[in-house]
Amino acid sequence: MNNPVEEFFKSKGIAIVGASSRRMKFGNMAYRALKKKGYTVYAVNPNAETVNGDRCYPNVLLLPEEVQAAVVVIPPEKAFDLIEKVSEKGIKKLWCQQGADFSDFAEKARQRGLEVVTDRCILLYAEPVSGIHRVHRYFAKLFDKL
Repeated sequence: MNNPVEEFFKSKGIAIVGASSRRMKFGNMAYRALKKKGYTVYAVNPNAETVNGDRCYPNVLLLPEEVQAAVVVIPPEKAFDLIEKVSEKGIKKLWCQQGADFSDFAEKARQRGLEVVTDRCILLYAEPVSGIHRVHRYFAKLFDKL
């Protein structure tokens, strides 16, 4: 069976659903970090026109065709209608950022045939891992939590 984490990072384009123009919000941090690491990222937020000077899409249906995966950094209760939209768009891989209970969302998404990663910080896996995430990754490996 394929490793969902490895498969996620094979995607050509990655949407950050909940990307924020506010630098201290995780949606902005993830957007900046993945872009800096060389990933092709697209910001999605209906309340922002740009994120870090880049175009921000109001919803996933308007994303370019090369987007194959999405990082979900919106609250789980607001994410359920995202399942229908990503399915319609052809996005098959979702990463639900740790820190919130996405179990019901993940179950519904998997029932729709989507690959879902939950309970993991994307910055521990997006190569090259650096900074504090490198330390966290070391301990995650040490305690067999990676």
